[in-house]
Amino acid sequence: MKQRTPVYITILIIVCLLFIVLYMFVQNTSFLASPYFWGTVIIASIIAMIQHSIGDLVENAKFKALSEEEKKLYLESKKVPYFKSLYNSAFKKQSATEEKDILIDHGFDGIMELDNQLPKWWLGLFWFGVAYCAVYMVSYFVSDFADQGIEYDEEYKAQTASIAKWMEETPPPTIEDAVYSPDNIAAGEEVFKTNCVSCHGDGGKGGIGPNLTDNTWINQPEKTLFKNVFHMVENGSPNNPTMQAFGKNGVLTGFDIQNVAAYIYHINQEQTPITPDKGGAAPQGTPANWEK
Repeated sequence: MKQRTPVYITILIIVCLLFIVLYMFVQNTSFLASPYFWGTVIIASIIAMIQHSIGDLVENAKFKALSEEEKKLYLESKKVPYFKSLYNSAFKKQSATEEKDILIDHGFDGIMELDNQLPKWWLGLFWFGVAYCAVYMVSYFVSDFADQGIEYDEEYKAQTASIAKWMEETPPPTIEDAVYSPDNIAAGEEVFKTNCVSCHGDGGKGGIGPNLTDNTWINQPEKTLFKNVFHMVENGSPNNPTMQAFGKNGVLTGFDIQNVAAYIYHINQEQTPITPDKGGAAPQGTPANWEK
């Protein structure tokens, strides 16, 4: 007779399987606080103990039918700890006599083949994989588990809510504390395309409004280029009413202005100017000597 699995191992396996199945369908660990989950664990544990008790009765009946030698061998095997016997079963090596019994009567080039059984650990992993695959396929087709579209939407909503909360709790930048960051260039380009491109052209090359890529500026109320752009977008131009006060009028927030100022600083200081021979507007205003 083979040594039986202890009941506590069976209960642990049941709890792990319940956890895996429920997590696949619920997709979070909230069920751990549910009395229904723990009730299921308790009921399954009781069934496992009943099954183990029935197994004890069957084992006793089989033991009585063994010969004295078989009884002695079985009692000796019972003294070996469960995990040690499991290890020995998975990685044991055959003796010369055992190899002779399982030797297959054919070979090639002096290499003979043994009729070995598959290792227990391999069989265990294989059947666990089969069971997991079955549960996975069912959960995939009948629930939202592993649905990339739904997971993306949920993460997008969570990120959007997080950003909205941060925006609500964080005061918008002002001209005093606004700073240039390369991280704001991409967002600033989107603000520019929505609000500024109609006058200042693609890439700030100019059109109705002046060229923003050269070093001549009509209005220079600030000492640095970044602050100057922030001031103009927030307060508008005293020389041209078309350049409205986007900040004071509530069209753009302090975050938007900081972003678009970063974009204009980028195209003016970090890229080659779009000169008239490249399609840019002619310079307007006076040369600027910006502080760094």
